[in-house]
Amino acid sequence: MGPMTPVFFYHLERQPLDSVLPKLLAMSLERGWRVVVQAGSEERSEALAAQLWSFDDESFLPHGTKADGLPDLQPVWLTAEDENPNNANIRFYVDGAEVGEIGGLTRAVIMFDGNDQQAVEAARAGWKRFKAAGHEVSYWQQDEQGRWQNRAAGT
Repeated sequence: MGPMTPVFFYHLERQPLDSVLPKLLAMSLERGWRVVVQAGSEERSEALAAQLWSFDDESFLPHGTKADGLPDLQPVWLTAEDENPNNANIRFYVDGAEVGEIGGLTRAVIMFDGNDQQAVEAARAGWKRFKAAGHEVSYWQQDEQGRWQNRAAGT
């Protein structure tokens, strides 16, 4: 058995997913990683993909969805399915997407809305599940300046 995939929990309180996700995707691509973003529904993955076209006039995040096809050529793949067709290093789970198999990833990132009590409870359950399975887990929260701070970690 290989090394356990670290699981990062991002608690969205100060900014919505639509503001935070593009920045994290850009950082992932800068590291040379390929990415899968798994949303809670196909409609939401298409909406996120559309938003990535226009989030910043100065840059472009190469991405695709099932509607675009050619997943193996896409540095960022947005989906509602538990799939990794572009051989991603990192997976972002958003909007309550069910976290499936994470083995072999460099990192798994679970992003949850701090204003949604159900999402917070699901994140707590996920933390316990991954920690019990032996994964390194960390909890990230934004400070007043919008920088992400690691507020808790455990193995």
